[in-house]
Amino acid sequence: MKKQIEYKELLTDPDEPIRLNKFLANAGICSRREADEFITAGVVSVNGEIVTELGTKVKRSDEVKFHDQPVNIERKVYVLLNKPKDCVTTSDDPQERKTVMDFVKGACKERIYPVGRLDRNTTGVLLLTNDGDLASKLTHPKFLKKKIYHVYCDKNVTKADLDQIVQGITLDDGEIHADAISYASDTDKSQVGIEIHSGKNRIVRRIFESLGYRVIKLDRVYFAGLTKKGLRRGDWRYLTEQEVAMLRMGSFE
Repeated sequence: MKKQIEYKELLTDPDEPIRLNKFLANAGICSRREADEFITAGVVSVNGEIVTELGTKVKRSDEVKFHDQPVNIERKVYVLLNKPKDCVTTSDDPQERKTVMDFVKGACKERIYPVGRLDRNTTGVLLLTNDGDLASKLTHPKFLKKKIYHVYCDKNVTKADLDQIVQGITLDDGEIHADAISYASDTDKSQVGIEIHSGKNRIVRRIFESLGYRVIKLDRVYFAGLTKKGLRRGDWRYLTEQEVAMLRMGSFE
């Protein structure tokens, strides 16, 4: 049985007014950007009044409702999953496929969400949390953080192609280059380690496909300072206090 960690609250003064979008994000409802959309759509009320003005500030003592349901600041939960393949990164799948949520069912009573997305058959480091503020920071293009992938291709990757990936490759949606790349094995040149900051959809697979390779297996081994060390595939753990502090301060690459 894993013991849930009580993380230190960031908001020390309960009377300090905070922006409504931040309040909703802190409550685990959604990200700040999504909160702005909900506010302008008129589905958020404060003390019985619908609020549509962005930048509105509230206190913890105010009664905030989202779709007529009271919103409370939940305790924060941070879960790291070593995602297995053949499951989708979503909190709810209309096609009823297996999702990452099936693997973290017993983690907490609070509703947590995946931060960012891994393809159905991509494995590795995935963070889930109800901290919408932090989730926004980790996925916003302005704050893009380092990710490292272990790539298994269908044939040996040439040294010339490794150099090309670092120099830059033009894809349909613009140019992309890796920050670093190297063979992941001394004996098998079909295995490559790639370090990249881009958050574009299927970016690693598309890089290799554009050079004529097929990615057989893709494993994310590092995301925003977090690794899957000591975690079996499909298993999860709570982040430590130190890891949460590191993420909040952004003190990682």
